[in-house]
Amino acid sequence: MLKKIFIVLITFVAFFSLTTLAISQIENKAKDDLYSQIELYSYTLTTIQADYVDEIPPKDLIYGSLKGMLSSLDPHSQFLDPEEYKELKTDTQGKFGGLGIEISIKDGLLTVVTPIEDSPAWKAGIKSGDRIVKIENELTKNVTLSEAVKKLRGKPGTSVTITVLREDEFKILDFTIEREIITIQDVKHTQILEDHIGYIRLTEFREDSAKSFREALDTLKKQGADSLIVDLRNNPGGLLNVAIQITEEFLPEGKIIVSTKGRRPSQNTETRSTNTSHIVDWPMVVLINEGSASGSEILAGAVKDNNRAVILGTTSFGKGSVQSVIPLPDGSGLRLTTSKYFTPSGKSIHGIGITPDIEVKFEPPRKKEPEDDQAEKLDEIFYNVERKAPPKPEEKPTENKKEAEVREILLKDNQVRSAISVLKGIKVFQGTNKAEEVKAEEVVSPAAK
Repeated sequence: MLKKIFIVLITFVAFFSLTTLAISQIENKAKDDLYSQIELYSYTLTTIQADYVDEIPPKDLIYGSLKGMLSSLDPHSQFLDPEEYKELKTDTQGKFGGLGIEISIKDGLLTVVTPIEDSPAWKAGIKSGDRIVKIENELTKNVTLSEAVKKLRGKPGTSVTITVLREDEFKILDFTIEREIITIQDVKHTQILEDHIGYIRLTEFREDSAKSFREALDTLKKQGADSLIVDLRNNPGGLLNVAIQITEEFLPEGKIIVSTKGRRPSQNTETRSTNTSHIVDWPMVVLINEGSASGSEILAGAVKDNNRAVILGTTSFGKGSVQSVIPLPDGSGLRLTTSKYFTPSGKSIHGIGITPDIEVKFEPPRKKEPEDDQAEKLDEIFYNVERKAPPKPEEKPTENKKEAEVREILLKDNQVRSAISVLKGIKVFQGTNKAEEVKAEEVVSPAAK
């Protein structure tokens, strides 16, 4: 009996040792592969330094190789030299120089996610989805995001010419745009449109956006709002934590907002609302379009999957990856894709986008004939066309003139009108239900007389 036990133990130890040895060999092989490739890299670097026609500083060679390495991973991963890393930190604070466009690589092409409202690109007529094929007559094929940003940005007052392919119109268009300091107002046009329906335009998710959004909600509440339109059209995203904070305004504690999945266990997260107070429970419509990306899609996906709002408009951009910004010792940094995010129902929208509950394509208002006192043109707020509206004779003296003009424009926007119709329908339905509940209570428990 003891002999059999001894044989079993020997067999187990041998099996365990062989398994450990096999795993060790696999790990060693992986290390050997890495070391051999590093040796190849070192040899190439030494050869370039020794034999290339011009003498190149070692730092330039290393930076160049790092840029190539990161750009080979995916369109959103970048190596940032110290200047670019500093600019990235400036971006999240809401002020920078340039044209005012958010760009990405989509289908291998440099693509405009959205022009920033009131920016030079916006006023010039750049649209979401435009493919930038040339910058100053140089083709953008194989250009990295960081290289494109560097070419597009410059000193305020200087100009840059870009050539875009507008696929839906089958047109090649040239734009010469003067650079400006871009200051972003992330929460705009907070007001009551009609029938106690509030409206907030959210253009980006930046450091102070959650605070500004909370203040906008408080303002609408004081003005008597009982329902809400949140306009995320052409919102390219921004800071993930800020998008989560704003989403929490509409979801009670414990509701899933977003989950992320990556290679490391620490990158597999599930974010739930921690809000235990000041929850906004108004009926709500969220507007999205092809320029809504990243943080906008987190917010829209969360309220959609939690049945908290109606999503209206057109399918969003489809940027469902999460980038971590990692500082490096010399002041440079990595912008590295570390995970993908998923909506509360477990859907990844990367490359797909958020599909609206109600699809409503934007339709520019019909131009008036000349005899109708010239055409009213859409829509300096959303659609890049200068508009000169006659003053409203019935405008109240106490009402802000700009606010009145904005309201007039919004009420002619077919997507906003559709959102208003949806909210009115919801409120009628809720009112009918409440009336029926009261009536049922009276039947069961008649009031004492």
